[in-house]
Amino acid sequence: MHPDVKTYNGSQAPGDQATCNLLATEISRHLPEAENKIWHAHPVWFLDGNPVVGYNKLKAGVRLMFWSGQSFDEPSLIQRGEKFKDASVTFTDTNQVKKADLARWCAKAREIQWDYKNIVKRKGQLERLKPWRIGRQFSWRTERDAAALTLTVRSECVVCWSDASAS
Repeated sequence: MHPDVKTYNGSQAPGDQATCNLLATEISRHLPEAENKIWHAHPVWFLDGNPVVGYNKLKAGVRLMFWSGQSFDEPSLIQRGEKFKDASVTFTDTNQVKKADLARWCAKAREIQWDYKNIVKRKGQLERLKPWRIGRQFSWRTERDAAALTLTVRSECVVCWSDASAS
């Protein structure tokens, strides 16, 4: 978890802090290739520079938002508007977070993406990204052993893993 995200979570009230920590841990676990940072004052995870999931503290609780969530076909995720494709759910207690749902939503966030990264260049128009684009690479370091891992999409059916420390 990014140090700024730890600081963000630590600044919340105890109940909300527990919810934020749980969300950050589970999102990072299910999207290990994602870049995680504070963006527009709250934690966000990015795949290839495209924001896919984040959370923030509201008066009503901790809101978990998926940038492309309207396309997930998940009744628990509430559509927030019509211009963009985001959908969210708000938690008032850690016990409301269903890990199985969160895992499924994170998998969908990886596969179903609208191109927010280039929304300014496209003058507000969103385009659907193709899942697992051939040639796409994801790199990250595991927290446990600090080994650098790389995932490369070779075709629609073949994904190659490599351990950078082995080369």
